[in-house]
Amino acid sequence: MSKQRQLKLGAMVHGVGHGWGEWRHPQALANASVNFDFYKQQTQLAEGAKFDFVFIADSLHIHEKSSPHYLNRFEPLTILSALAALTSNIGLVATVTVSYTEPFQVARQFASLDHISGGRAGWNVVTSWLSGTADNFSKPEHPPHAVRYRIAKEHVKVVQGLWDSWEDDAFAYNKQSGEFFTPGKLHALDHKGEFFSVKGPLNIARSRQGQPVIFQAGTSEDGRNFAAENADAIFVHAESFEEALSYAQDLKQRARGFGRDASHLSILPGIRPIVGRDAAEVESRYQQAVELVTIEDAIVALGRPFNDHDFSQYPLDAPFPELGDLGSNSQKGGSDRIKQLARDEGLTLREVALRFSRPRRDFVGTPQQVADAIQTWFEGGAADGFIINSLLPDGLQSFTEWVVPVLQQRGLFRQTYSGHTLRDNFGLDVPVNRHAVELELAI
Repeated sequence: MSKQRQLKLGAMVHGVGHGWGEWRHPQALANASVNFDFYKQQTQLAEGAKFDFVFIADSLHIHEKSSPHYLNRFEPLTILSALAALTSNIGLVATVTVSYTEPFQVARQFASLDHISGGRAGWNVVTSWLSGTADNFSKPEHPPHAVRYRIAKEHVKVVQGLWDSWEDDAFAYNKQSGEFFTPGKLHALDHKGEFFSVKGPLNIARSRQGQPVIFQAGTSEDGRNFAAENADAIFVHAESFEEALSYAQDLKQRARGFGRDASHLSILPGIRPIVGRDAAEVESRYQQAVELVTIEDAIVALGRPFNDHDFSQYPLDAPFPELGDLGSNSQKGGSDRIKQLARDEGLTLREVALRFSRPRRDFVGTPQQVADAIQTWFEGGAADGFIINSLLPDGLQSFTEWVVPVLQQRGLFRQTYSGHTLRDNFGLDVPVNRHAVELELAI
């Protein structure tokens, strides 16, 4: 009998929040983005609710109008290494860019996190869209969009090759013979490509889960192809069930085109649930979130996928401005979607800014109503799970205490962990070391 399909849930731990005003909530910790106790509390909440993973996002460029969280926050791998010591089962996923790192460095850092955590590391692969990042890394210019994805493809290939430097049983640790490792089970990579030249081998063994799990968030054509070919799980922002379903079907079809088993690919829309115990509490909590978003902040936030374009120069209540190719070399998928929506619905700049900054209503309600919405998307094929973003200071707590039990009662989500690694959580096999496969083929 086939095992019943179950939701995958991740918690995005994002300090003082995504927006510009969330830190002003009366119950918010204004220093949450650099408050270790906050990250510990959120992660332990998620693990107590049997979430698959926590996720720490990142970027490498700020300016005076960046959101409060971006201005002052932890580096992902550092905070996740600390959290690994305080948790036992939950996955630990970090964003690290391929455009401004070296593969050997990334391979070593994630392999270390994987060992520290007992096999719970995940890498969210990003290409970085803010052009100002180049100024922080001694680069003359930010790579074009298509080039960034060529870099990404080669970078990930090199990292995964380095993760296979040592065969699983390479270390003999034989004190009598003096054999620390078995000859022939250490392999140099000797990679020479368009962007990277890496000899290897990596100076750390494979971990309990073989290789960390690969996450990605591809919405452009290049991004979708990269995610379908390389990722185990994909983050997506969708405005509706229909949009999410179309995206999921497209990505899984592309994955099959790359010769992959599409059932092993998890599509994880990001949602911002607001939960109340009754209708009055739901509306009160929703209005709290709405009031944290000013039009001034919404206009600044709108500029981010357009490489921090200044939208304050346009009339608020005039039609959304014609922007041409603006955004095509930054967050191409996101900026294209905004421009298309504005055209299709004839929206003003004010309407577009507020649409993308204020919470939507689709995952707002009582525990049963929020669970209903999650179940509809999940069973309808629009999602394999969700990444939970908190709008209110107690957002994750209310979701784990009120919604998760409903999902568990319905048999949609686990009540106990089935294993200890992130691959166990996702139902993914440990990848066979490529050198072991080569040996088998040679015999």
